[in-house]
Amino acid sequence: MKLIGMLDSPYVRRVAICLQLQGISYEHLPLSVFRNMDAIREINPVIKVPTLVLDDGQVLMDSTLILHYLSLLRADTPVPALADSVRALRLTGLALAAYEKAVQIVYERKLRPLDKQHAPWLERVGMQLHAAWTALEHECAQLPLPGETGSIDQAGVTIAVGWSFAQLETPDIVKPADYRCVHAYTRSAETLPAFLATPPV
Repeated sequence: MKLIGMLDSPYVRRVAICLQLQGISYEHLPLSVFRNMDAIREINPVIKVPTLVLDDGQVLMDSTLILHYLSLLRADTPVPALADSVRALRLTGLALAAYEKAVQIVYERKLRPLDKQHAPWLERVGMQLHAAWTALEHECAQLPLPGETGSIDQAGVTIAVGWSFAQLETPDIVKPADYRCVHAYTRSAETLPAFLATPPV
C-alpha cells in the first residue's frame, strides 16, 4: 500500500497513525497538493489527499473512507465482500470529492465579488470536479439503473445526490451531455420513493 500526502495534514496523519496502530506496512509518499500537484494527479486525478493506493492499484480517498477500509481488513472480511466494499468506498470517495469541489465553486462565486474571484483557483477546482465526474462516468456505465431495479446502495445515493447538486449549482460547468451515464443514473434514482420524499429544494 502507498499513502499519499503530507503529514502536516490532519487527515493524512490520521490515516498514517491508524496504519501504524494496525501494524500494516505501507510506503509513505509525502507529496503536497500544491507543490506536487502533477505527481499527485498521476496517482489520483482528483488531486485529493489522503490517497491510499491499494496493492492491486485501486485508489481510495477521504480519510473516513480509508479508515473504514482498514477496519474491514482488521475484521478479516471475506475477499468477495471486501472487493464490493472497496468499490463502494471508491465510488463514494469520488462522489464526495465532486461535492467538495462543486461547493468550493459555489462559495467562490457567491461569496466573492466578481472582480475578487480567483480565476486560477476556479480553474483548478473545476479540473478536479471534472476528474471526479469523469471517473464516475466510467463506473456508472456499469451500474444498473436504480429506477429499474428498485434499489440503490449508499454509493449510488452519494453519486445521484452529488449530480443533482451539480445540476442545481454548477450547470454551466458540469453538463449532462458530457456525463450521460451519470445523468441517466441520477434521473433513474430520482424516481425512487426515498428521493421523491426528499427533494433538493
